Amino acid sequence: MSTPRLIVMAAFPGGNLIDIAGPLQAFETASEISGGAAYRLLTVSESGGPIVTSPGLTITTLPLAALGGETIDTLIVPGGLPRSGVFDLDLLIAWLAKNAARPRRLCSVCTGAFLLADAGLLAGKRITTHWSRVDELKRRHPGLDIEPDAIFVEDDGVWTSGGVTAGIDLALALIEADFGHEIAIATARQLVMFVKRPGGQSQFSAPLSLQSARTGRFAALHGWIAAHLDQPLTVERLAEKAGMSPRSFARLYVAEIGSTPAKSVELIRLEVACRTLTETDLPLKRIAVDSGFGSEQNLRRVIQRRFGVAPADYRARFGSA
Repeated sequence: MSTPRLIVMAAFPGGNLIDIAGPLQAFETASEISGGAAYRLLTVSESGGPIVTSPGLTITTLPLAALGGETIDTLIVPGGLPRSGVFDLDLLIAWLAKNAARPRRLCSVCTGAFLLADAGLLAGKRITTHWSRVDELKRRHPGLDIEPDAIFVEDDGVWTSGGVTAGIDLALALIEADFGHEIAIATARQLVMFVKRPGGQSQFSAPLSLQSARTGRFAALHGWIAAHLDQPLTVERLAEKAGMSPRSFARLYVAEIGSTPAKSVELIRLEVACRTLTETDLPLKRIAVDSGFGSEQNLRRVIQRRFGVAPADYRARFGSA
């Protein structure tokens, strides 16, 4: 091994503890496996000193100024977006903007992507963030190329990752890029992790269809769809139920919901299928019929396309049994 690579974690009060500790533990484990010479770890904050993370655990940090002229291999910004949606970290954002060229790699975990975006460092890059904050990031920074289902994304030295534990997936990918698959797999085994977990973030997200089903112009229609999944749910049939012409219905539906009626029907079918899959032991064939997919093959195909895993794997991960 050569000179240890400096990993800097740019923490802040209220940051997600796992976003900070998870990646650092992966790098520390890789160092132990490689004889203690792979990485050197520093955790910094705007002014240094103790900071309280979101679950209330206090960690010790160095001030940004302590980095001086250090050669930074990898800079990581964790997540922890406040309820207000505003980080109130002007000093850190300004430092990121000024020092973006110093690290060989610039990384974010979860909503840490908001800080990189606020610093103007994500324009023109393919990125990701926590699945639940994708729309908010798009609103704050229109034009960003966000891959909402990705566990992590790398684009020209900028690495962004999805929610919380995805920071460990990111760290394992960085370790593999630095020292090869053997060190990465040994680190993953020690952490009891996949080197690359199957599927994307969407398998962990709340079903999307009913987020819009409870309110708005089409709330009653969504409830009716959920109760009649075993029937043909064409645009004409839905328009009739909504008391509109098919043309007007299709136009108004897309304007309010943001997707076509056909896509929403599939999402509601999928939500019901997934709920049945995880809460019962009914066979997949029966679930497919009850949810309106018609055949087991159709349901398998949709779950694989949507979540990147097979139905059996989805049931094993999220089932109540």
